[in-house]
Amino acid sequence: MSVIEKKLKDRSDSKCELCGNPHDLVVYNIPPDSKDTLNDSILACKTCVGQIENPETTDPNHWHCLSDSMWSEYLPVQIVSWRMLTRLKKNDLLEMMYLDEEALEWAKATGEGDDDEGKIVHKDSNGNILFDGDSVVLIKDLDVKGANFTAKRGAAVHNIKLVWDNAEQIEGRVEGQHIVILTQYVKKTK
Repeated sequence: MSVIEKKLKDRSDSKCELCGNPHDLVVYNIPPDSKDTLNDSILACKTCVGQIENPETTDPNHWHCLSDSMWSEYLPVQIVSWRMLTRLKKNDLLEMMYLDEEALEWAKATGEGDDDEGKIVHKDSNGNILFDGDSVVLIKDLDVKGANFTAKRGAAVHNIKLVWDNAEQIEGRVEGQHIVILTQYVKKTK
């Protein structure tokens, strides 16, 4: 168990900080710029994380818990609660929530709540939606500018990060180098 996971379990009494489920708990690092610290992570069950990361699977009945978690004393829990309330269009609860300007900017950083028309969505070469933390495989040899190597076709890139202001770019590590990759040259693997 990592240090951050132990601290989150202590903070949350070993329960999901969103729905209170004590089973299948994981550390969820809040996008877009999580540093894997106590101040930008929450302890959440796999059900919550799965629905957060894949909007198509969102079950509104599961999220009745937000009326409690939105009042958490911990800012990361408030941020995720705000994002899910926004996704579910629970304006009555959103109107009760207060986030200072900096926290609201963080909550809006992933585009949750933006009109779907203006929302940046990252898709792989097959049209699958990409999320932070996904694994992808290169579908073409890529010459890496500024480095002296070619990223080979079939190379796996784990734990990608989305470039939040450009739907055609992701970041990841290939051969130990942190590089920017165009989404048209990758295929999602998980």
